Amino acid sequence: MLYPKIPLAQSIIEICNAKGVHDIIISPGSRNAPLTIGFTNHPDFTCYSIADERCAGFFALGIAQQKQKPVAVVCTSGSALLNYYPALAEAFYSQIPFVVISADRPHDKIDIGDGQTIRQENVFLNHSLYNANLLEDASEENDVFINEAINVAIAHKGPVHINVPFEEPLYQTTNKLAVDVNVTGLFKSESSVRVEDIIAFSTLWNYSQKILVLVGECRPNTIDQQWIDELASHPSVVVLTETTSNLHHPDFINNIDTLITPFTDKEFAELQPRVLITFGGMIVSKRIKAFLRKYKPRHHWHIDELRAYDTFGILTKHFTVAPNQFFKQFLPHVKQVESNYKAFFKAIQEQRKSKHNDYLAKVPFSDLKAFESILAALPGNTQLQVSNSSAIRYAQLFDINPSVEVFCNRGTSGIDGSTSTAIGAAVASNKQTTLITGDIGFLYDSNALWNNYIPKHFKIILINNGGGGIFRILPGHQENETFHTYFETSHCLTAEHLAKMYRFDYLTAADETTLKAGLKQLFANNDQPAILEVFTPTRDNNKLLLDYFKALV
Repeated sequence: MLYPKIPLAQSIIEICNAKGVHDIIISPGSRNAPLTIGFTNHPDFTCYSIADERCAGFFALGIAQQKQKPVAVVCTSGSALLNYYPALAEAFYSQIPFVVISADRPHDKIDIGDGQTIRQENVFLNHSLYNANLLEDASEENDVFINEAINVAIAHKGPVHINVPFEEPLYQTTNKLAVDVNVTGLFKSESSVRVEDIIAFSTLWNYSQKILVLVGECRPNTIDQQWIDELASHPSVVVLTETTSNLHHPDFINNIDTLITPFTDKEFAELQPRVLITFGGMIVSKRIKAFLRKYKPRHHWHIDELRAYDTFGILTKHFTVAPNQFFKQFLPHVKQVESNYKAFFKAIQEQRKSKHNDYLAKVPFSDLKAFESILAALPGNTQLQVSNSSAIRYAQLFDINPSVEVFCNRGTSGIDGSTSTAIGAAVASNKQTTLITGDIGFLYDSNALWNNYIPKHFKIILINNGGGGIFRILPGHQENETFHTYFETSHCLTAEHLAKMYRFDYLTAADETTLKAGLKQLFANNDQPAILEVFTPTRDNNKLLLDYFKALV
């Protein structure tokens, strides 16, 4: 087998292999040549070449999102490294294992005017869990740093940075391995709920008539069906799930904004929970955040092995276990409390569904109407990736087939890498994957299509409303040139020529009839990746959405 001649590069490759970091996304360059040679010539690694480092980072994130294993990105020295930052920040807040390996100039070449050189050490300090700044020669000390970086990425589910100085010559190879690396094991203790906590907090549950469970982003099959059914059986418990929760039960409420937006202050006060239990990732709904910040529960428990954000300003207990483990230990000790809390919520939900259907039956073609058709047409047992801003918020208003797995980059809620992430996820999952995205997010990440690994069954549904439609929904905007140019980013661009350049099938729709026909054609053909571009009326969407919430009363 062919190895890079530089021993330090051999050490990194051997330790990555031993620890199961086998998906490697490489951005072409010269300084990282020793790593590129080593990874691409080793049979245990699957390597991808993505030229744009920002896209490469999000592509890697998509793979790691699906596999829940660390994925490594490898780049040359200089500003290339900085382009990983958006994906690294997303990995940090979404708790996704992510390993950045950056080639660097030797220390004596920094800040002397050498080309393609910046201060790379600790450049991600605010959003990385570990920073391994290696010395130039292979050593036991370097092995410790490399081991620890990857161990942290795995155990703490987040991004780490390994910075590797290489001196020229960079392209020399050898047939012999020159290092005998020390691979340290990963120690991770199994967490459980303490007996005294079970006693104390189950007693609190058993004296509470209003318990609200709010579920953020979760991977599919996170919670055993036994505990889902148990939660649903309690009359004192209301479970609100977000679209990204991938948690389903007929008695759970999954259209949060549709439910609570029309509430009066009196209704909010009536529905104020005594106990709030949260688990999962970031919450999309701004309205539920506003509700719980104003009408604070007396107790807020968050369940997560690693972190607990005080999102509502009232966090009282962090259970540092996986949610499934928590419910397995905790629920057998609680009893059903007589209450009309869930019945009250469910009665309102039924009213909202009726009003929802009445409004959608008469509303003209728009973003809202488009999402109704799109989400209803998704094939079962597929994967849905949703971009940020308007797209994920519209998706929250509709029911989605429970067999469809839903993902969105909600760690930082940015639009910058949704397409790249979706492609990486499609590659890793092997499931038919559909990305629903807005025009600004699509155009911003258009380099994502510069990718030789896009599966033939990958679909993009592009909602083109001529700008950043979400800014029209936000209160206080004024129709003037400043708004159109600097907030909404008005444009007349389409995806047609990008589709042709990157060999995507290209379909369009501009009304309900053409959209339904386009969706049928889109999902019928899996011989080539495809884009369905849906044109909606720029100036009507915000009014129709606001009227929707008014019509729910």
